Formats: sequence, C-alpha cells, structure tokens
Amino acid sequence: MPSELPAAAAGSMTLGGDLVVRRMGFGAMRLTGQGIWGDPPDRANAHRVLRRAVELGVNLIDTADSYGPEVSEKIIAEALHPYPAGLVIATKGGLTRSGPGQWHRNGRPEHLRKACEGSLRRLQRERIDLYQLHAVDPAVPMEDSLGELIRLRAEGKIRHIGLSNVSVEQLKRARALVEIVSVQNRYNLGDRASEDVLEVCERDGLGFLPWYPVGAGDLARPGGALDRVAKAHAVTPAQVALAWLLLHSPVMLPIPGTSSVAHLEENVAAATLTLDDAEMIALGRG
Repeated sequence: MPSELPAAAAGSMTLGGDLVVRRMGFGAMRLTGQGIWGDPPDRANAHRVLRRAVELGVNLIDTADSYGPEVSEKIIAEALHPYPAGLVIATKGGLTRSGPGQWHRNGRPEHLRKACEGSLRRLQRERIDLYQLHAVDPAVPMEDSLGELIRLRAEGKIRHIGLSNVSVEQLKRARALVEIVSVQNRYNLGDRASEDVLEVCERDGLGFLPWYPVGAGDLARPGGALDRVAKAHAVTPAQVALAWLLLHSPVMLPIPGTSSVAHLEENVAAATLTLDDAEMIALGRG
C-alpha cells in the first residue's frame, strides 16, 4: 500500500516478530445491529465501510465471534474476501451472548475450540493471524483456556495469541505459558486504569489495542483541554483523542469503530494530526 495513505501516517509495529500492522486499525464491532446484536440495518453500507478502511491504508481489522454474534465476521468476509495481501484480521473468543447488550464469559477449552473453528469458517481463512482470549473466565483456570489456544496454534489454526480485558498479574501468568503478542484493554484519555498493563506492553514490545479509544470523560467538557486543542487544530475532539493515543505510546494500536464511512475517514485522518508537547501535557501525558 502506498505510504501516502492516511493510515500509514500512524506508523507500524511488528507483532510476534513477523506480523506487521499499521497503528491505526479498525474495530468491526459496530457493523452489527443495535446492542451489537443481529444484522445491521444496512448491510451494503457495512461493506462500504470495510472497503473504505482498506482503501485508506488500514491493514488491521479487529472483530470477535460474539459481535452479532457471528455477524461481524461474516460481513468482513462478504466485503473483503479474497483478502488483499497484508491484511490482518484479528478476532476473539471467550464471550457468549444471550441478547442485545448481554455478555457472558466462557473460557472452557471446548467452547474456545468451537469458537475459533467457527471464526475460521466465517472469515474464510485457514489460519487466524491474531486470536485473542476475549476475557479470562473466573470459573475456568487460565491455564486450561490458554492451553486450548496453544493446541490450536500447534494445529496451524492460530498464528499468534493475544489477550483482552486482563490485569498485569493475568498477563504475567499467561506469558509464563505462551508467547503473548498483544493486549486489548479499555483505555482512553478519560480512563487510564490499564496504564500499568500498557507499561508492560511498552517495555516488552507487545501491541496494546485500546478499546473504547475515544472516551474522554471530563476532558471533553466545553472549554476543557480536549475542546481547546480540537478548536486550535480545527478538528474534532475524537480526532484529538486518537492522536493522543498514538503519541502516548509507540505500541498503541487504536481500533476505532464506526458504521459510517464519513466517521471512518475522520478517525483515520487522526493519524496525520500532530500534537505539541504543551498540548500533550494539557491532555495529560502521564
């Protein structure tokens, strides 16, 4: 892909020594119905969003079997298969659904195998480049959950393993069992509870995928720091929030999601926005 594409401005990082991804990705959770449940109101529009993301230079798309459930993965294959060279589709297993907005943890080995193999079929892939445990199930030993992912990797169905929604201690335990190449936790300007996990990822070169990346809390209030910086650059607060993430850490891999082509273009354009030191301090560098 040409270097002048907007997503390329975010730079790249390598996961697991061989998986090169641009640091401005796309999260496909919202390409479903309300409550992340069922089909989207306009399936053709969802296809357009995905194709436009690739046109803008995005080469990391994040999804999960539970988005829909199963809907997001199917839409990705409908829109993009056969996939362009270098496109990484990361997916997740370990959550089940009982209705709109309802999420339940299931880390049982038999469930994770079924989830992974289902994702392979829906995505029309022989191997998933990045497969993430969506959440640690307190009713199942982590060693059992990860043990199944290790077996799936040995069978060639998974290339790299990542984690989601984990603490520093859980990350440490997991890394004692298998190489972990990425972590996906909630993180944004207004919620930095996972700063300690981010620090481990930065120290050891693991990718950090912040979910809900444009949340800003009190910083987003009229006249607040985010509002002032956005007005100074004639951009949206969401664009500043994404630019801050990219500048905050070299291992940050934002995956903002949307069901709108215009909003997608706005998000990806944030990769070209540069904030100076005073602005980073105002927004809260530490």
